Amino acid sequence: MIPGYYDSPWPCEDGGPKRQATVRGLPSLDVSKQTVVEVNSREAVAATMVLLRDEGEVFLHGQTLGSSVTSWVEKIDPQTLSPTHRSPDLEAGPFWPGGVLIHQNGDIYVTCGRWCHRLDPECHVVTSVELPRERPYNSLLALPDGSLIMKDQVRDGSGPSRLVVLDPDGLEMTCGEVDCPEGVVARLSADGETVYVVGTNSVFRYRWNRHALSLELDDLWRVEYLTRPDQSYGWDPVIAGGCLWFMDNGDHRFSGTMRGAGVAQGAVHLYRAPIEGGHEGAFEQVAVSGLPAGSITNPPLYDEDRGIAIGFDSANGTLAAWRLVEGESAARDGKKLESSWEMSLATASHMLLFPGSGELVVNDHSDSGDSAVVVDIESGSELMRAETTSPIQSVVFPAPGWDRDFYYCSFARLARVVVGEVN
Repeated sequence: MIPGYYDSPWPCEDGGPKRQATVRGLPSLDVSKQTVVEVNSREAVAATMVLLRDEGEVFLHGQTLGSSVTSWVEKIDPQTLSPTHRSPDLEAGPFWPGGVLIHQNGDIYVTCGRWCHRLDPECHVVTSVELPRERPYNSLLALPDGSLIMKDQVRDGSGPSRLVVLDPDGLEMTCGEVDCPEGVVARLSADGETVYVVGTNSVFRYRWNRHALSLELDDLWRVEYLTRPDQSYGWDPVIAGGCLWFMDNGDHRFSGTMRGAGVAQGAVHLYRAPIEGGHEGAFEQVAVSGLPAGSITNPPLYDEDRGIAIGFDSANGTLAAWRLVEGESAARDGKKLESSWEMSLATASHMLLFPGSGELVVNDHSDSGDSAVVVDIESGSELMRAETTSPIQSVVFPAPGWDRDFYYCSFARLARVVVGEVN
């Protein structure tokens, strides 16, 4: 159980606040030549993510599209995908894909647009609060004491983002807004009471003091990653293996696909920054494809068991892997990234790792639509491919199912991909 979250194998986006996207406590897919793959899908406009609660319980979150939106949560049948309960339309406001989590108290919390809502397990509204800024707050995290933390998204450089901490009972602010050193586009990540923030120029972290009810900036740790004119801002960070992992060139022109949607003229880079051991500010970076005008809108992945990092360049259709080995690098921690494999896949969504089998779930977009693809993380071999029926490339969140299956979301479709044995 993750402190602050419900005792579930997948209580929030990416499976936890560290964003490791690693499935624990559920069966692997175990794809083989003797398996058959089935796909069930339905329309789900602007679907964002699926969460699991008690065994057999599955929840879907999404919102409407447009400049000013509402959001919603459905409890769905885990097999047919039909809704069994649905929230009323939830006030949101400025558009950006929001987020949802299942709290340690059993209730569901939604942050989308400039609103945060608390729902019960039947999707009834318990309480709601309008957040301070007229900007989208892209998702939320639960801290170990149950407090909820979120921030507004600033993409245009017009000012700093501001962190907000809410009490989970009545959604009152527990401390004043906290100004970040700069604007932030990426979602937050956390390791216990330490919250990591990828700003538009640098990465920094805060510590939540639950006794003083205050967020304290760590002045000794800062990663200045934006150093060249052909770069753009980074996206969501992953906390794994004693390091923070993220990618740059997050600015893009997504219009149903990330292919060819890069804005900055440089290549996408994968960054590795040690978070402990006295290496403050040090980081290692490697180019993903090395191609110009690269772009991404989501995080990398690190397999702690195998020491393998996965990055991608969505604009240029490349998925790549590195092994973390002994050696010298700019991270100054006695380790370096060594290229392992690279393949042509138009991946843009968050990823999903089944660690026992080494099965990595990604997506691959083409003119004919979006496919869910399972890759062997050790070799890069494609193990399975399933057509999702979505014409739009997913840039959001997959989730594991309860029994050799997983859920796929895009702004057009929800799909369940099931692996079974040949009769």
